[in-house]
Order: sequence, then C-alpha cells, then structure tokens
Amino acid sequence: MIRRSILPKVEKALRREAAVALIGPRQVGKTTLAREIGDASPSVYLDLESTPDREKLSDPLQFLKLHTDKLVILDEIHRVPELFDVLRGLIDEGRREGQDKGRFLLLGSASIDLMRQSETLAGRIEYVDMSPLHALEIASEDEANTLWLRGGFPRSFLAEDDEESFERRQNFIRTYLERDIPMFGPRIPAETLERLWTMLAHNQGTLLNTSQLARNLGITSPTAASYIDLLVDLLVVRRLSSFQVNAGKRLVKSPKTFVRDSGLVHALLGIETLDDLLGHPVVGASWEGFVIESLLAAAPRRAKASFYRTSAGAELDLVLELGAKQGVWGIEIKRGLTPKTSKGFISALEDIQPKKTFIVYGGTDRYPKGNGIEVISVRELASELSALSV
Repeated sequence: MIRRSILPKVEKALRREAAVALIGPRQVGKTTLAREIGDASPSVYLDLESTPDREKLSDPLQFLKLHTDKLVILDEIHRVPELFDVLRGLIDEGRREGQDKGRFLLLGSASIDLMRQSETLAGRIEYVDMSPLHALEIASEDEANTLWLRGGFPRSFLAEDDEESFERRQNFIRTYLERDIPMFGPRIPAETLERLWTMLAHNQGTLLNTSQLARNLGITSPTAASYIDLLVDLLVVRRLSSFQVNAGKRLVKSPKTFVRDSGLVHALLGIETLDDLLGHPVVGASWEGFVIESLLAAAPRRAKASFYRTSAGAELDLVLELGAKQGVWGIEIKRGLTPKTSKGFISALEDIQPKKTFIVYGGTDRYPKGNGIEVISVRELASELSALSV
C-alpha cells in the first residue's frame, strides 16, 4: 500500500535538500513509498539489514561516488552509522559542483536515535515524519471505526478480518520486543518491557506516574523512565506535554502518555472486535488517543501539541499552537453522538482564549454548539489541519 498523502511531502523535501530522512515506526510503509519514488527516476536502493547490501558499502565512498547521478535510498540507515560522515563529505562536495538536491533518501525506524547519528548532516537534511494510517487516508467516514479498532499499520488495517488483524498486531509487538528494541537500546528484559507497554495501554491518556509504574514493575524510577524514553524514541508511545500559559492558575505539569497506535492499544489489552472495544473501560481513552494521532498526523509540521489542565478542574484534551496567523486551537474529544460541554471545558476556554474551538465526536455531521464552539468529525477536522500545510 503506497501512502499517497506522504508521497508529495517527500518529493518536495527532495527538491529542497540533498538528504531527506523518512522517519516512522516499522511496518508503516516507508520502504514501499521509497521504492515508488525510486521507480520514478534513476535510483539505487540498499537495504542495510541485508548482508549483501551492506557488503556493497565496504568502501562506501567509492560505491556512492559511482552513483552521483542517482537517488541513493538507504533503508534502516542506523545499521551503518559511520555512513553519516561519508554522506556529509559527498553532500558538501556535490554542493560545490551544483549537485545539492535530492541525492539521498534515508529511512529510519527511530526518531531520536537517527537524529543523534545524523547531527553531522545539520543544514543538509530534512525530516519527514511517517505515522501509521490516519483519518484522511481512509476511503470514507464508514471506515473510521475499522481504523480505530485495527490501528493504522497497513497490514493490520487491510487484513481480511479482525482475527487476522489482531494476530498481525500481536506479532508486531512480539517482534518489537524480541528483535527491534534490543537493536536500538540496552538489553532490556522483554517480559518487563511488555508489562510496561501493557500498563501504558491500560493507563492510556492519563498523567504519567513513573514512580507508580516502577513500583509495579519492581524496578527503579530512573530505569522505568529510560524504558519509556526508548518507547517514545521508537515512535510507539507519545508523551503529550502540559500547555503552559500565564493564566494565574495552578497548572498540572506532568505529561500524559498514549500508546500512539490505537490498534496496538487494543492488541496489548486483548481487545479483538469492535463490540469488545465498546464494552471495555479503555474505550474513551482509546478514542481520544486515536483522534489525537489523526489530527497531529494531518497538522502542519510547525504545530505544537499539548493538553491543558488545572488543579481546579479546567481541562482541554488537545491544544494546538499553529503559529501567529492561525493562533491557538482548542479541541475537546468525545466518543458519543451527542457531546455535551462540561464546566471544566468552559473554564479552560476562558483561561486559554483559543482562536478556534472544536469538539471532535463519533458522528459525521458538523454543526455549531454556541459560543464559537463547533462539533466536528475527526476526518473533517483533520482535513482542515491538512489544508494549513499546503
């Protein structure tokens, strides 16, 4: 499945910079997209998890100089970190010769890890984030529940039935625990990390309490924090920070945590069908996380996301800072078809004074709620945010 919404972003980035890094968790379709781009022009593709392809780079400078007239696609670039120094030299040399655009497409499955290794490419590289499928990448509103249940990893979403989708996600989790996470981080007991991941799913959308998680796991708080850091770096967990505004209020400062893909939330909790999900205590928090990921995937890169909560009970699920022109948008998330405004929500709006306010709900109609508040579907609001990126 080719991610058509991401394709133009990568193509534009390649027209701006010599190197582009396409960043996203495993199995979101990075390789398929890269091969599509490569097929459209002269290119060479190397999978750095493949021993024969790594052998081609035994003398990387000589090999890459043979292909200065092609787009070089380097998949799983973290496997050969010494390449970054070579790439820097080639990019600088190419700039002097007028070859300073669209030379290298780097694919990586971890954000911070890859960025640390590519510090030597500062000023020479552009990053494009590739999340799992989101609300704008489905055919219609009718598929929203399927996307919510199964999550956005293409093989899970496109599975023949819910049982096959569930098995694919369980295999994904097992592979991450046993193969991928040890590759990126220190040796961590897979059983401990699975328990932590499952605890985060149970506590989807709640304030992060590292000390409590550590006690439940029988490890130290700094160790638990480092494990969470790794899951964040691998793009499978999101820490949503608290919106800090000088409103004379006592603000909650702890971040919220979300397992980023709703399908993984459900697989970790043993939720296989929509009926199971609708009857599970996590249903509201799962929907909140699903909406947040869809909106952030569609939002402009410059957008800053947070939530707002005070000790007095004022609360807003998502605050988007979209720059001077668009200002701040306040977003409340409700699963039901007849969303109501709460006292805490109204108090938060009084504190923040957002330029636009929305309630995202489980229906498809769009209508005003009064006081500048609009009720809207996740797909339609994602569309509005996407239009800001054009």
